[in-house]
Amino acid sequence: MEPPGSDASAAAVDGALIGRVRSFNRTVTERVGALRDRYLGRDRPLGESRLLWEVGDGEVEVRQLRGRLGLDSGYVSRLLRSLERQGLVRVGASQRDRRVRGVRLTTAGRRERAALDRLSDDLARSFLEPLGTQQRDRLTTAMEEVERLLVSSMVRISATDPTTDAAARWCLESYFAELDSRFAEGFDPGLSHTPDARAFLPPTGFFLVAHLRDEPVACGGLQLADDGTVADLKRMWVAPTARGLGLGRRLLAELEARAAAAGATTVRLDTNRVLTEAIALYRSAGYREVPAFSTEHYADHWFEKQL
Repeated sequence: MEPPGSDASAAAVDGALIGRVRSFNRTVTERVGALRDRYLGRDRPLGESRLLWEVGDGEVEVRQLRGRLGLDSGYVSRLLRSLERQGLVRVGASQRDRRVRGVRLTTAGRRERAALDRLSDDLARSFLEPLGTQQRDRLTTAMEEVERLLVSSMVRISATDPTTDAAARWCLESYFAELDSRFAEGFDPGLSHTPDARAFLPPTGFFLVAHLRDEPVACGGLQLADDGTVADLKRMWVAPTARGLGLGRRLLAELEARAAAAGATTVRLDTNRVLTEAIALYRSAGYREVPAFSTEHYADHWFEKQL
């Protein structure tokens, strides 16, 4: 059985919506020239050009390129070999870590990347020049919204073991660091009822981590009460770079679904008054403020929701 909220158990998408997405994809690939073997009139297809642009001015690890673009290792290796034959990149042991492979642009590669930038600007200009001022604003506003939604659709949420998973530990450390910077008195874990990471392990809890392009960007945990009817929501955090994608609401819904599947009928949480974004999220998601049910040092508000 798939876990609650997983992609496989998500509600079926309407066929008409799928048709609209496919139509959009066809128009975009045609308009940006992705169908041509010589992208932007250069001697290489879009995949090689994008990889060349993604390498940038310094060194990047091959595994980072794979993660950023969502490509398998074999395909990335073929693209890099082609770019090497063209004298545009150098691939070898990373200067930062000799155990991994790194990529750098050659002098010719930097010139080619600059040419791609100029041609990409020209392509973008060709989108806008035929349109009136209002149409340009409508198009770029729509593009920003589409980009935000597409990035949001790339986020993947999965359960993990916070006692061993490096991504979970990074999220928790980032969460505590943000609390320390935002609280007027700072944040001292010794004063907080900070649960041990083992409390988030099944069957008494869950811990979720969200990834975007292989990078952790959010987390959240649940602790089940002794009788299993109440679930305490803990350590909800979204990285600043991923805010505005609706990820907090999505993560909250996933945690609630897992709590319900475990038999809980109530989810509750406490939070600090300075975390105004979190308070607004909980209220809009149906949580109501209740009297204090904990002695958490940093708590100013207590919420619960009936599932």
